[in-house]
Parts: sequence; structure tokens; C-alpha cells
Amino acid sequence: MSKVFRPSTRESSILSKIESSKEHARRLALQGIKDCLEPLSNAIAMKLVEEKLVETNSKNSLEEQISLCLEKLSRAEDFDIDFATAPIRNIVPNPHVVSLYVTAFVLESLINHKDVIDIYGSDEEIYLCINLQVKKYLP
Repeated sequence: MSKVFRPSTRESSILSKIESSKEHARRLALQGIKDCLEPLSNAIAMKLVEEKLVETNSKNSLEEQISLCLEKLSRAEDFDIDFATAPIRNIVPNPHVVSLYVTAFVLESLINHKDVIDIYGSDEEIYLCINLQVKKYLP
């Protein structure tokens, strides 16, 4: 017969605390978007262009699209966020939810925008570039 694994109360409480702290950090990040929407979208757009990861005709249009993406993220349901980030969820071990969502937006939607000429770099390079900017503004 196989052994039945039953975690102790202590293990269960530790796992529960870890899970709830992750959820708390996610909620804080999503709520914080509204406070720094413009500077964050400007910083992300500028860094993507500076790093030559996105080639565009209009930096302002790129910033506007990222701002709309962040605004949509601030109002999105958990299911919608998980659905949008599913293809790249495993890009890094512990991804930041905002960075992951914006990266998915850049890779899947922004590439088809009329002002974007091309997107260069790997998915991970784009994520890391976006994440550096997000970490400056959000916890």
C-alpha cells in the first residue's frame, strides 16, 4: 500500500502564510498602478526604445498604448490576468504580475500596432527591461 501524505498543522499554516503573502503582494501591485500610471508607462516606453527592443515611429503612441494596457490591468479580473499571461508565465521563476502582463501585451498585441515597426530581443530580455522600470514604481 502507498503511504498517505498528510501535512501537519504547522506545515499547512506555513504554506498558507506563504500563499497569502503572495496574493497580498499581487493585490498591492495591482492597486498601486493607478497612483503611478503616467510615469510608469513613460518609463517603460522610453526604456524599450532606448534598449532598442521596440522600434517605433512614435514614442508617444507607444507610451499611450502601454498606458492603456496598465489602465486595463488595473481594472482586470484575476482570470483575465492569468489568461493573458499564461503563454509566458514561466519566463522567470518569480515574475512580477504587472511586468508579466505588460510583457505579454508587448509580445502579443503591441507587435500588431500601426506605429510599431518591429520588436527585437527575446521574451526574457523584454520582461527584464520592463521589470526594471516596474520595480522602481511598484512594490
